[in-house]
Amino acid sequence: ASSRSIQHIIPDFIITNMDGKLELTLNSRNAPELKISRDYKEMLDHYSKDKKNAKANKDAIQFVKSKLDSAKWFIDAINSRRDTMIKIMEAIIKRQKEFFNSNGENLKPLLEKDVAEDIKMDTSTVSRAVKNKYVQTDFGIYDLRSFFTSTMQTSAGDDISNTEIKVKLKALIEAENKLNPLTDLEMSAELRKMGLQVARRTVAKYRESLDFPIAKLRREISD
Repeated sequence: ASSRSIQHIIPDFIITNMDGKLELTLNSRNAPELKISRDYKEMLDHYSKDKKNAKANKDAIQFVKSKLDSAKWFIDAINSRRDTMIKIMEAIIKRQKEFFNSNGENLKPLLEKDVAEDIKMDTSTVSRAVKNKYVQTDFGIYDLRSFFTSTMQTSAGDDISNTEIKVKLKALIEAENKLNPLTDLEMSAELRKMGLQVARRTVAKYRESLDFPIAKLRREISD
């Protein structure tokens, strides 16, 4: 039998709820403090002070300087990306405060462009920055992309996220009669009763994303 490797997710952020106050911290395992090696600084200092061999040391000094400049650029780039990530996460927390205060419920409709406007950056920057990034909460680990949802309106004209629709769909499946499970068309009708106009094909897509098979494969045979 072939063994499958287990991927362990190391979150980039940690959010802790301290009596209703949300505290955001960077995971130090993913954000180590970078410093320029003292060896390079001492090497440059040595060559610069060696006036006797100044001409011979010229190339060595240039080499060390170029390495120092590259290191400084790299550290600045890492710090800049880290600052951007913190701004994005803070904007997400501000807009999804109810989600973090309700143990993962009440996710509001949110687009990447909304956060981009909040932090005065391009939407493409936000999209790239959140890719493969995770946050640990008191109730689980979440992919940052999961906080961005498309929206639709209820019959009452209120916005609702596709994530909330999936939650309702999951609840329907879990509560269904296992001897006669709901078809996608029937679930579409049930959602319509809740004021949600969700087409059968959309229900099928959401059901598949939740890893539920079609109705006949969910049917349980009584003894």
